[in-house]
Amino acid sequence: MALPIVSITRRETFSSCHRLHSPFLSDEENKKLYGKCNNPNGHGHNYVVLVTVKGPVDPQTGMVMNVHDLKQYMQVAIMEPLDHKNLDQDVPYFKAVVSTTENLAIFIWDQLQKIMDKPQLLHEVKILETEKNHVVYRGGSTYPRKKRDNSSLHPNNKCYNVSSDSD
Repeated sequence: MALPIVSITRRETFSSCHRLHSPFLSDEENKKLYGKCNNPNGHGHNYVVLVTVKGPVDPQTGMVMNVHDLKQYMQVAIMEPLDHKNLDQDVPYFKAVVSTTENLAIFIWDQLQKIMDKPQLLHEVKILETEKNHVVYRGGSTYPRKKRDNSSLHPNNKCYNVSSDSD
């Protein structure tokens, strides 16, 4: 007998600051690309994070996952490393990765995957950076991240390296 599939979402909020600045771009390019978010002194957000797990309802417990366990995972993966931190200075991951909300969602996903007893239940990480800007990550890559060898392409064909983490 097939078990019903249910999603559970838990919400947390945390405050962090960061500066959008890519070491791969010149100062001029960074200013043009990121605008006021490239302020050398940084800027802050009150992030809202929604973590969704999805899976079969266990007939014995009546749960996909104990919400208390999800709360603990989020405490370790989100609150402890990110709350009231400067992402660029206090979180080692962001020393080599631009602290965009997209990359923040990937970081949170990866942190949760490392500590969850059943990481296959992790379905979605959604971050509300502002009331108007939301990012959703569901793991994996839709497009290749590595540069392709274009030497075998016909001269009229073009190959674009596009990276996206949404589906």
